[in-house]
Amino acid sequence: MSNQLFLNSTTLLKNLISTKSYSGEENITADIIEKWFENNKIKSLRSKNNVWAKNKFFDNKKPTILLNSHHDTVKPNKSYTKDPFNPEVIDNKLYGLGSNDAGGALVSLIAAFKYFYNSSNLNYNIIMAATAEEEIAGKNSLRLLLKELPKIDFAIIGEPTLMNLAIAEKGLIVFDGKIYGTATHAAHENKNNVINKLPEIIKWFKKFKFEKVSNFLGPVKLTITQINAGSQHNVIPSEIEIVIDVRVNELYSNKEIVKILQKKAPCELTPRSINLKSSSISSDHKIVKAAVKLGKKTYGSPTLSDQAALNCPSLKLGPGDSKRSHISNEFIYLDEIEKGINFYIKLLEQIL
Repeated sequence: MSNQLFLNSTTLLKNLISTKSYSGEENITADIIEKWFENNKIKSLRSKNNVWAKNKFFDNKKPTILLNSHHDTVKPNKSYTKDPFNPEVIDNKLYGLGSNDAGGALVSLIAAFKYFYNSSNLNYNIIMAATAEEEIAGKNSLRLLLKELPKIDFAIIGEPTLMNLAIAEKGLIVFDGKIYGTATHAAHENKNNVINKLPEIIKWFKKFKFEKVSNFLGPVKLTITQINAGSQHNVIPSEIEIVIDVRVNELYSNKEIVKILQKKAPCELTPRSINLKSSSISSDHKIVKAAVKLGKKTYGSPTLSDQAALNCPSLKLGPGDSKRSHISNEFIYLDEIEKGINFYIKLLEQIL
């Protein structure tokens, strides 16, 4: 890799950091990415705020790899002591909102794509997609763009993984639950007090286990995250509303999870969505074998990404650390980006 490719990548990342790109408000960062492609003589296309490009010698007869990361960010939390939109470098750390999640991975993938862009006689086509609304799994995210893309055979999703391979990722179902009782004045006897039912229901969700346990992702995890009941001190409410966060391993479909819980749970459950499914790629896949041969570890990720939108095999891989995502004074090490670019190129060289 040339030093110029690294410098171009960090310049692009600094431009992205200095531009607000909250989910659903990424039009200016999409403009910046479009301009970067243009300046580097790469023809790009755009769907809403999703910007994408095909390698120069794209051949419909060949299988296709998707390289994808996102340019939207969450809003900065109130604990920031630095300007989240000032791409400041101190002691090899590039600070700024979106630097780690997932700007470093995005610009590293774009750099790797540029490296191969003009190559002919590749074994695979390459598509680079810089997408929007990842943080909210929005309708105008990768989900929209996939309708326009050619068939994808496998994908590399750029997220901060310390450059190790997340070859499985948990899905997510959020359930709204309702527990019913009888409303009465607090001064009166109530044999159907909904508040008294709550401890046993909490205990049920804590104890309930799904049978299938994944080698990479472990068990399905159920967590009650919200409880809402009552509005007055002297009225026993007629119902309690709860929210259950369910993280699904790759051994169950989201439909199976819904069916099992609605049948067995001691309260009424309604899923908000079943679209955020778990994902995985075989450890025998050639891209996984190539990465392991180059010294990388594989693991299962408990966090969700745009992998949930894909129907093809995919893995999550990128510079930065997931533990730095969404923190105050977010940062990425500059040498993480340099190593990220180098590894993406080296990995793709194994199969291209």
